[in-house]
Amino acid sequence: MKISLRLQQIDQMITDRYNNIFDCCCDHGLLGQTLLHRKAGDTIHFVDVVESIMTQLRQQLEQQFSELTETRWQIHCQDVATLKLPDTGKSLIIIAGVGGDLLIDLVSEITDRYPGLPLEFILCPVYHNYKVRTALIGWGFNLLNEQLVRDNNQFYEILHVSKNLANPKASVLSAVGSQMWDLSRPDHRQYLERTIQHYQRMAQRQQSEVMEIVSQYKTLKSDKLAEL
Repeated sequence: MKISLRLQQIDQMITDRYNNIFDCCCDHGLLGQTLLHRKAGDTIHFVDVVESIMTQLRQQLEQQFSELTETRWQIHCQDVATLKLPDTGKSLIIIAGVGGDLLIDLVSEITDRYPGLPLEFILCPVYHNYKVRTALIGWGFNLLNEQLVRDNNQFYEILHVSKNLANPKASVLSAVGSQMWDLSRPDHRQYLERTIQHYQRMAQRQQSEVMEIVSQYKTLKSDKLAEL
């Protein structure tokens, strides 16, 4: 099954075993089917609000995974914000293919409804990465992994975050990124320059607030170049 570079990167970031994985990627179930093939979780949940998509996906799953019981996969035709999460076990929620503002709303709804669960998310917003990161920091999320991927000439930041403070892999989440940057790579330098230029243009209208963001990215650039 052929999937995009962005979805391939998300798949590669899932190295632990989970009891439940929720695919909320607006991708017609492509990532979830990949995870189902390699048995990345006890149960793979496919989530989308569009009924026609989920009906077609159910038919595909019944044909391709006829040997599996429906305890291995489940279809949820509903808004991601209304997901019912198990009270026990290890769950991972993957949200991709949506803008940063909507992604923030979805994560906020889920975390507000399940304040006591050690939630893990893999998040890949289409835009507004700084805003997403700032919101996650405010909610107390820590970083497990982050990657920068270029897919069809579009750059995506992919974040694996957790509210489980006991996780030994957890580190401090940065508003401008940390682990994902490799400025020895021309594409990473290009993306960073694009990001700085974007906020510099914004600063012409909202100078005081946005110049602080520009300063953070410039400091990141200096620090990373010094490591080369």
